[in-house]
Amino acid sequence: MASVFKLKLSSCSIGSLYLVLILLALTGCTKSDQAVAKPEPSAIGELIFHDVSLSASGKQSCATCHAPAFAHAQPNGLPVQPGGARMDQRGTRTVPSLRYMAGTPAFSYDDEGTPSGGFNHDGSAETLAIQAERPLLAANEMANLTRTAVIQKLRNAAYAPQFRQVFGQHSLDDVDAAFDKLGFALQQYQLLSSVFAPFDSKYDAYLAGTIKLSAAEARGLTLFNEEKKGNCAACHPSAKSADGKPPVFTDFTYDSLGLPRNMAIPANANPAYVDLGLCKSGRAGRSSEASECGKFKVPTLRNVATRQVFFHNGQFKSLREAVAFYVRRDTHPEEWYPHLASGKVDKFNDLPRQYHANVNIEEAPYGLKRGQQPALSDKEIDDLVSFLETLTDGYKSDK
Repeated sequence: MASVFKLKLSSCSIGSLYLVLILLALTGCTKSDQAVAKPEPSAIGELIFHDVSLSASGKQSCATCHAPAFAHAQPNGLPVQPGGARMDQRGTRTVPSLRYMAGTPAFSYDDEGTPSGGFNHDGSAETLAIQAERPLLAANEMANLTRTAVIQKLRNAAYAPQFRQVFGQHSLDDVDAAFDKLGFALQQYQLLSSVFAPFDSKYDAYLAGTIKLSAAEARGLTLFNEEKKGNCAACHPSAKSADGKPPVFTDFTYDSLGLPRNMAIPANANPAYVDLGLCKSGRAGRSSEASECGKFKVPTLRNVATRQVFFHNGQFKSLREAVAFYVRRDTHPEEWYPHLASGKVDKFNDLPRQYHANVNIEEAPYGLKRGQQPALSDKEIDDLVSFLETLTDGYKSDK
């Protein structure tokens, strides 16, 4: 870089030589050029994400429940994951995938009164940084009693020096400020690392025009989009955005599906316990009204075929069963819900009756009457599942 200063020493005065040395120092053109680059917040976030020492048990990290090998979702077929100081406590909901979260908008209501955005199944967190607090402090997850307990563990972590290098020498001194920086680092990792948004599924290759879908996959895509058939695209858009970005297969809205109650969730052993979703998210105003009870955020369908349980309560164990529920919930409710002593099907039995009016019965494939022909045949359900399997990351062409 010294070559940029085209001064001839033979014509330089002592003053100009001194100026050259100053310029070289200011531009970093000295032997210190090889200094180690300062780590980014996202790199610290990755270390935090995988650090089991931040849990009370010493056995659980973010990656334990959001496993990279399972599209950053849960790695098993349990409806709720174990946690707590002795890993003997259970949660109340399935673990959502953390992939493709970067475009999630802030929580809001549109002009038609439709809620959208936010993080967690119920939209209770405004940002990924805020979302990180709950698992760190929840008694049935990482089970730290206080923020102070978390930051003390962070001070003892092997990467504490790197944390201070990024955020400042005294960045771990104040507990609340340090906790906020911890959340920010986790957020940056999830927003900036390509592992959370690779866009390398078979469907992405299809959109890029490099491969063709199989006959079954192509039929499934048609059914996915067709309003009077699967109608999945109504909440899970499948087309590129106006600016050419690939779809993330969610519109970030909320819906009440009237799921069957999952008795494999320990909390559901208490008949008085009900997970009401959005209306109990802690948000004030409209979100807390009765009309929002039973609503949960529409998830991305990317990597849905890698899941081992489905919906917020993990009631269904296979993708085909989940799709069939959508299609046959209203035409064949006896397949999904228990019977009352009277013999009547106890439809929407995971919601108190006063909230049944919130369940989506208007959009296809819902809204048909019991005994009517479902919107999709068994063969069409198979085709739709074939298409959904093209949304799995890491596709490798046979060619």
